[in-house]
Formats: sequence, structure tokens, C-alpha cells
Amino acid sequence: MNSKLEKYGSLIARIAVAAIFIHGGWGKLGALEGTAAHIAAKGLPAAELGALGAALLELGGGLAIAFGIGTRRAALALAIFLVPTTWLFHNPIGLEGAAAAMQIIQVYKNLAIAGGLLALTAFGPGPLALEVRAKRLWQSHQPAKPILLTSPETGAQS
Repeated sequence: MNSKLEKYGSLIARIAVAAIFIHGGWGKLGALEGTAAHIAAKGLPAAELGALGAALLELGGGLAIAFGIGTRRAALALAIFLVPTTWLFHNPIGLEGAAAAMQIIQVYKNLAIAGGLLALTAFGPGPLALEVRAKRLWQSHQPAKPILLTSPETGAQS
């Protein structure tokens, strides 16, 4: 693979996937009452807690992916989160016309996002992620392992 494509393409892909979650999470934090009301309207319990949890997961997971910190876990968590979110809030069953069409678009949008998240889960964040750079830095500062020499005659180590 082209190393520049891998390097910069993976960075751009992470930011592109993360952007919708950062934006959505920040928006939910700024409007927790409205988000909780939307959740409660679906008949779900603990709507305030659900709104706060969704906001923190979206914002935290989005930032983790964007910066490349715990990318695989954040991407998997968000992919799993999309399953009930899509089913509960974008289900076109029982809708008609433009309302059904809009929810079908949302289902396919979430499916595409989940695909991107699962690709990040499977293939990792790419070389420009902070977690990759920190690992390289950590490994470069580890002491060298001693080399044990064995005597051919006795088999003893020196």
C-alpha cells in the first residue's frame, strides 16, 4: 500500500468518521433536556441518564477516534451503540411517505458509519494515531535486552 495514503488517508478517515459523533455528542450535552424528552417519547426509562450517557459516549468516542487514543475500543463501542439507536430512533416501520423515506436514509447512513467504525476496529487507527506514536516512543526508551552468549564447548552462558 502507498505509505502516504496509509498515513494520511487513515488520519482523514478517522476524523471524518469521528466528526458526526463529536458534533452530535456536543449538541446533546448542550440540550440534555430536549434529548431526554426525545428518548422519553420513545417510552424508554431513565431518559435523563440515557441522554447524558449518549452525549458522553458520542463526544468521548468521537474524540478518541479523532486523536487515535483507544481507537479500536471507541469504534467498537460506537458501532454497538448504533444498533439500538438506529432501531429505536430511525425505524421506518409504520411511517409513510416522506417520513418513512427520511428514516430509511438515516438507517443507511448509520449502516455506512457502522461500516467505517468496524473497519477502524478491525484495521486500527493508522500510523498517525497518538496511541501508535506513544507506543513507538515508549518502545524506543526501553533498555536493550542483554545478549547471552553460550560457550560452544561447555554450553555455559557468559
